[in-house]
Amino acid sequence: MNESGRVEAFSDGIFAIAITLLVLQLTVVNPSQVTTSKDAWSQLGHLWTAYDAYLVSFLVIGIMWLNHHTVFSYVARVDRGLLVINLVLLLVVAALPFPTALVSDWLNQPGPAEVAVAVFSCFMVVHALAFQSLWWWLTRTGHLFDRRVDVEAARQTRRRFALGTVVYPILVGLSFVSPVLTLGLHFALAVYYAFNQLPIPLKPDASTDDEGHVSL
Repeated sequence: MNESGRVEAFSDGIFAIAITLLVLQLTVVNPSQVTTSKDAWSQLGHLWTAYDAYLVSFLVIGIMWLNHHTVFSYVARVDRGLLVINLVLLLVVAALPFPTALVSDWLNQPGPAEVAVAVFSCFMVVHALAFQSLWWWLTRTGHLFDRRVDVEAARQTRRRFALGTVVYPILVGLSFVSPVLTLGLHFALAVYYAFNQLPIPLKPDASTDDEGHVSL
């Protein structure tokens, strides 16, 4: 396994653990009070905040992993700078179950809900900055890419890669206006990024079976 493969394998482990921990929020609050089918349905209904938080965070981490996998499939070698930036990105990924738990517990409580969604949005700001930094580092000289990547064209995509650093700070502010709407927008953005992907520019003579795409 080459250097890039080792980094991706380590990162995949972090992504897998983080996305698994999200399901721990789906727990019945008062299982001892469930004695009838009506009680059971009522308890399940009260978990709507946990469902919402789980779904949004699952999509976010899933798309992070897709982007990370796509980028590293075109990275032939790594240096210390890339390793440090990648660790910062993984720090955010590994910690995402924490703001997810806040949203799950507080979304139906006015006041705490604003704080929970604002913290979640702040995590997304850091994620956007980390991923943008990773892309800027890779395109800085281009020497870490394999020969298929058109480095000059890749540099031209930096502005589009920075879109998240503009959108997510706005959602931090919006969290204090409508936490539920803000969480819904996080979900909508995750879906948008899943289907609106930015292609990694390749040289015309690049030999590859599929075209790499990365969400903004």
